[in-house]
Amino acid sequence: MVSSPAKPATCATRTGTVDLQFSKSGDPAIEKSYCTHYVSPALSERKQQQISEKLSRSVQPVVFKIVRASECSECGAELVQGCFLFMEAGQPLCLRCARRLDDLEYLPSGDAALTRRAAKYSDRTAVVVRFSRSRGRYERQGILVENSALDRAEQQCSLDADERAKARAVGALRRKEQDCALIAQMTEAIAILFPRCPPKEAAAIAAHTAARGSGRVGRIAAGRNLEEPALAAAVTAAVRHEHTEYDALLAAGVKRDLARQRVAGQVQAILAAWRE
Repeated sequence: MVSSPAKPATCATRTGTVDLQFSKSGDPAIEKSYCTHYVSPALSERKQQQISEKLSRSVQPVVFKIVRASECSECGAELVQGCFLFMEAGQPLCLRCARRLDDLEYLPSGDAALTRRAAKYSDRTAVVVRFSRSRGRYERQGILVENSALDRAEQQCSLDADERAKARAVGALRRKEQDCALIAQMTEAIAILFPRCPPKEAAAIAAHTAARGSGRVGRIAAGRNLEEPALAAAVTAAVRHEHTEYDALLAAGVKRDLARQRVAGQVQAILAAWRE
């Protein structure tokens, strides 16, 4: 492993740059170890350079798109739902008080090329996130950029829009072909593991678990590599949903773990019959 030069960790605040301390003691040797990054020599020179450039970039400030009304702790301005606020030292600040971010333009997520170019041309940027109650996490909503950078990015995107559209179409076709090949391979592998599984059902299980962007077991590395535990998990889940009263139990309010216990015997019996 190759170590990259250590840089002191800092954090930008409204009053200037503050050094960060990671250890309780503040020992220089310990602090240096936290700031040292290691890169595998097996990586290409270009990849190592990309990693080095990424690590050398300054950290973007994070702005929150609030879901509940709040108030700026410094100027007292009311921040209604949907407004932006910046947190500093545990205190909410409006963008005017937060290092003067109020002159930046909000660019929602959705156009990767426009976002990438606007961020490249803007000297000041910030990431906008919002808390998702259903998923229990903060999710990226867009970025704040300078108006001039956004105008320049929009002009550049309008010039090569047709070219990027063609590239997206080619990419979509390539991904579709890859997905079809994966489903065919997965269907064949399921048939080997479960010889008595009806062919149509094996194909349906493969198509379901291998759906791109689904996050199912067929999309993880083990699933794409057709590893037996992953495929068995996909078939087990399909049997649970399609051949037992599992979904009805969940709809009736039965907890997931208890519902799985109730149908476990049915699931194992069907899997055993399919394996024979």
